[in-house]
Amino acid sequence: MSEQTVKVMVVDDHPMWRDAVARDLAAAGFDVVATAGDGPQAVRRAQAVTPDVLVLDLNLPGMPGVQVCKELVGANPALRVLVLSASGEHADVLEAVKSGATGYLLKSASTEELTDAVRRTAAGDPVFTPGLAGLVLGEYRRLASDPAPAAADEPKAPQLTERETEVLRLVAKGLSYKQIAERLVISHRTVQNHVQNTLGKLQLHNRVELVRYAIEQGLDEV
Repeated sequence: MSEQTVKVMVVDDHPMWRDAVARDLAAAGFDVVATAGDGPQAVRRAQAVTPDVLVLDLNLPGMPGVQVCKELVGANPALRVLVLSASGEHADVLEAVKSGATGYLLKSASTEELTDAVRRTAAGDPVFTPGLAGLVLGEYRRLASDPAPAAADEPKAPQLTERETEVLRLVAKGLSYKQIAERLVISHRTVQNHVQNTLGKLQLHNRVELVRYAIEQGLDEV
C-alpha cells in the first residue's frame, strides 16, 4: 500500500497541532481525508470518510479518545488507530490498546517518526514509542499468567510448524516483516504467508491479536 492510497484522518482538539500533523502527513504523500476536533465529530466524520488510519489524541472534548476508538473499531475492525498523545502514562497506553488502538506514539515524536508510524500502522504493524512496547508486552504477559479456566470441551491449541513458531516469536518481539525476512533469510512474501497461515490456524484476525497470542504463549521471552 503506497502512501498515496493510504487515507488518513487526524483527530486533535488543538487546531494548530491538528493542522500541523495533517500538513506533515499530506507532505509525506498520505491522503488526509478529514480532521476533527472533538469526539462526536471524530466518530461522525470517520464513519463518513472511512480512513485507513486514524491518528487520534486521547484527550478530546465531548467523548474521550478511547471511546472514539472503541466505537469506530467496533464498527469497522479493518480501521487502524494510531494514538498520538502527550501522555505516556501506563494506564492510558493500556486503555488505548484495549480499546482497539494498533499503536501508541508520544507527541514528542519527530515528523519522520510520525510518518513512519503511520506507514507501518497502515501495513498492520503494531507501532509503539520505544519503552511503551515493553509495557504492553508486560501487561499481556501478566494477563496470560492468570489463565481463565478452560472448558472441558475446549479444543487443544493447533500445532504450528517450527518456522511458523519462529516467525511468531519474532512478531511477538516487535520486529517488522522486513526485519523478520532479513533475520531468517527468507522473502518478505514468505514471512507474510507464514503469518497468514498462523492467523488461519489460530483463527486470529490481525497482527495485534497474533502478538497477544504469542505473548500469552511466552514466545516473546525465548
